[in-house]
Amino acid sequence: MILKQPRPKIRTWFTSWFLDNKVVVSLLVLLLILLNVLILSKLPGLWAPIQSLFDILGVPVIIAGVGYYLINPLVDWLQHRFNISRLVTITVVFVVIFGLIAWGIFSVIPVVQEQLTGLINNWPTYWHHTEQFVLQSLSGSEFDAIRHQLTDINDQVNNFFKSGGSNFVQTSLNSIGHVVSHVSTIAIAVITAPFVLFYLLKDGHQLPEYMVQFIPVRKRVSFLRILTDMNRQVSNYVRGQLTVAFFVAVIFAIGYGLIGMKFALLLGIASGLLNLIPYLGSFLAMVPAIVIGAFVSPVMLLKVLIVFVIEQTLEGRIISPLVLGNTLKIHPVTIIFILLASGKLFGIVGVILGIPGYAVLKVIGTEIFHWYQSQSQFEAPADSTK
Repeated sequence: MILKQPRPKIRTWFTSWFLDNKVVVSLLVLLLILLNVLILSKLPGLWAPIQSLFDILGVPVIIAGVGYYLINPLVDWLQHRFNISRLVTITVVFVVIFGLIAWGIFSVIPVVQEQLTGLINNWPTYWHHTEQFVLQSLSGSEFDAIRHQLTDINDQVNNFFKSGGSNFVQTSLNSIGHVVSHVSTIAIAVITAPFVLFYLLKDGHQLPEYMVQFIPVRKRVSFLRILTDMNRQVSNYVRGQLTVAFFVAVIFAIGYGLIGMKFALLLGIASGLLNLIPYLGSFLAMVPAIVIGAFVSPVMLLKVLIVFVIEQTLEGRIISPLVLGNTLKIHPVTIIFILLASGKLFGIVGVILGIPGYAVLKVIGTEIFHWYQSQSQFEAPADSTK
């Protein structure tokens, strides 16, 4: 019996340069994906329901997710330490948290509100004093352009505090539907987030096993690995950043209080919140402190700078290395680019969520690259003549 020999493949220049070229094929696949994204972006009717759903559920889900990453380690530790049921542990933790929130509402928030009102009322005076000081320091003709820019900024700030703020409030009050929409969104978030958080703490550890049921069997191991890596990256970042922000707020509040700085508690809380923006938040938080310190006296300005140096030393040498370590392994320049891009695209939400979002995309991209690596021949084939 004579076996029929397979016909040899005819290789053309098109086959060699396109069909067998993995780089070209990958670029073509990427081009098709981008074309699909472009086409879908041109269909507003398709995204409107999704946008409406995210507007309603996005805030409570994000709040519940952040709370889960913060509270879940405590719940796990209490459950194993005292050998009690998870439901009882979560209930006790919730009672303590709501007690702390009630204490903050009745004791801390009134002080912060009073300081915020005083800062808003006196800020034009502080800013005008600083602006005049800077203009006098830049009295040379070579600084004409800078002086004009500072004058324009000062006029914008004064116009906002004199008329812009009141116009904004008046416009918001006149737009009843707009106000009701925002109030309802906040109310839904406040009411829904604790329930979502409760069930996340109760059943969240079973979520990967539930999701993997919808994945083909041969892909389940890699899917669980991706979920585990994403969860570890996001949880480390969220817990680390919030812990560092808390210590930054405490250090600044205590430091400003010790030197007799006005609005010490408010400035400390603002510094902690702004510290959620990596590398830039602390310097942004120093702007109002420097302006107020310069208005009070040069000695107070020097004290503010000393507090800032002490805080940066404690944060950079002790707090951040112990809390954050090098969990994300992202270069500082990359972080700055991410903040600029995400802030431009998504505003303040993008600035806050840009880094964890990048961490998730990095895990997915790494997994795709490893799969491509396993399916491709990066090394030259062995010489058949040997």
